[in-house]
Amino acid sequence: MKTSTYLRIILFLFFAIGAFQNTYAQLGFCGGNSGDPIFTENFGTGNTNGPALPAGVSTYNFTAGEPNDGSYTISSSTNFFDWHSTSDHTPGDSNGKMLIINAGFTPGEFYKTSINGLCENTSYEFSAFLLNFAPTNNGCGAGLIPVNVKFQIWDDTNSNLLATGDTGNLFGTASPTWTPYGLVFKTEPGQTSVILKMINNGSGGCGNDLAIDDIVFKSCGDFISLTNDPGENIIAQCEDDGVIVRTTITASPDFSIYTSHAYQWQESTDSTNWTNIAGENSNTYTTPILANSRFFRVKVAEDALNVSNDLCNVVSETFSALIVPIANAPSSNGDVSVCADQPQPLRVTIPNDQIVNWYDEPSGGNLLLENSTSFTPTLSGTYYAAASSNLTECFSVTRTPLTYTIFELPVVATENLSMCENQPITLFAQVANATYEWSTGETTERIEIALPGLYTMVATSPNGCTATKTIRVEQIDQPRIDRIISENQDIIVSTTNTGEFEYALENGPFQDSPIFELIQGGMYTIRVRGKNNCLPITQEFLHFVIPKFFSPNGDSFNDQFVIQGLELFASAEVRIFDRFGMLVKQSSDTSFTWDGTYNGQTLPSSDYWYFISTDQRQFKGHFTLKR
Repeated sequence: MKTSTYLRIILFLFFAIGAFQNTYAQLGFCGGNSGDPIFTENFGTGNTNGPALPAGVSTYNFTAGEPNDGSYTISSSTNFFDWHSTSDHTPGDSNGKMLIINAGFTPGEFYKTSINGLCENTSYEFSAFLLNFAPTNNGCGAGLIPVNVKFQIWDDTNSNLLATGDTGNLFGTASPTWTPYGLVFKTEPGQTSVILKMINNGSGGCGNDLAIDDIVFKSCGDFISLTNDPGENIIAQCEDDGVIVRTTITASPDFSIYTSHAYQWQESTDSTNWTNIAGENSNTYTTPILANSRFFRVKVAEDALNVSNDLCNVVSETFSALIVPIANAPSSNGDVSVCADQPQPLRVTIPNDQIVNWYDEPSGGNLLLENSTSFTPTLSGTYYAAASSNLTECFSVTRTPLTYTIFELPVVATENLSMCENQPITLFAQVANATYEWSTGETTERIEIALPGLYTMVATSPNGCTATKTIRVEQIDQPRIDRIISENQDIIVSTTNTGEFEYALENGPFQDSPIFELIQGGMYTIRVRGKNNCLPITQEFLHFVIPKFFSPNGDSFNDQFVIQGLELFASAEVRIFDRFGMLVKQSSDTSFTWDGTYNGQTLPSSDYWYFISTDQRQFKGHFTLKR
């Protein structure tokens, strides 16, 4: 009694734990190889909605128009409400349809169908594509109800849940997005049918609108790789090298699904249509000697009874044994002529399954570049392209010649020049046999400029190649005379700017000093220039010499007070005063001299003052009379 009670508890816990694990299995896809589809539902094609699903497939109401809450339609158009407008998922469909669901107000089942003809004790993969119709800018705002779907696989009695999984909440997207979901399950002994259910976990209202398409069931088995002894899954041999020798291929399952394996090897000439190889039922196969390309694969099932049933088996990867034909010479894209500063590649065209090598000779020679349909030489000449299969070296018998011509650029040199202020200079392109375009807009070989700055000239050769010459022109400023003064018999020149200036009086020689000494009074032309061959500037100057002293002592030297340059004025008045302000001499003669007397009497040694008024200006100052 006690033992029986314990046994029942243990059995209950065992089955409960198993049911719990199955019920909460996660969504996912076959981790190994899948067989060919054994069930497909893509809902057909056409421009009209419908037809309705068979009775019992959906608990929702079918409508041929706009589906409201709790309704569905089958349509190639999704132009309902404010939903995304999109086509179905099935690749290559024209007016392909999809199952369109507007969720009911309460969660519940919206799709159920039976999948028949399965094999017992066999793993399968269910998959389907799901789309949320809600755009991110829908009118529901924060109240948008997300899509949330549960997929379930039940046994044919609808009492044993084999696999289940939830999508979780799927919110609106900026653009329509199809998302794949899958479940992996295993049939039980004696079981050849299952039931697929789709349940809406959310409620109806604003949102929770979805589409389902491309429901597929496939067998699910191990991933099976095929390799030869070197570990390759492809061997390729050029047709020049003869036949492919016998090769042993080994099938290696990864044991991700199956615990045991039964095999049936197949071969094909096009990798599409396959035939069984009689008697080849082990995990290895040795090919015959092959004179033509051949493809091999193996069907694998967990039970030998199922290996020939495509509803129950899976197929391996493909092993390829290829006899590669000799490639044709590449097609030339044309010879290329370029300017030296604008390199462009030579190009050839080949089929997608070929490569190109480049050489410097029509046969033999040096390999310049591998595996490229383009090549950019650095020297002018003829270059040769050879094509081969990308699987093995099987090069074309002939090579395609292409000529590459590099045109040299016009030779230009940057210049830094100087120009004298207000003295235009000529700029020279210094490039022969070319056309010219200056930054000033002029097109001659030489141009004259009057202003400093940066000038450019684009020279274009007869081949259309260009080079740019840059000329930077700096200005040499002219001297700027500040003032010219007379100091006794000297003329002194000062400038407002500094530089290596030199000075000349009239047409005399230039000197470094700005002082001209012991110059007789008169009108003079002063010339000032820089030591850079620039033209001088000139200024007229009236040199007005008023002595600082004189000594009327009868020695015939400096006996007269003489004002030089006064004669150049049209009129003049000179007045001499002693230190007490007494007028001692007055004259309106432009030729003025004074002997140091007043009314015939000699005046004593002292300082005397002069006031000179001309038609242009006035001068005043003092001088000394020495006895």
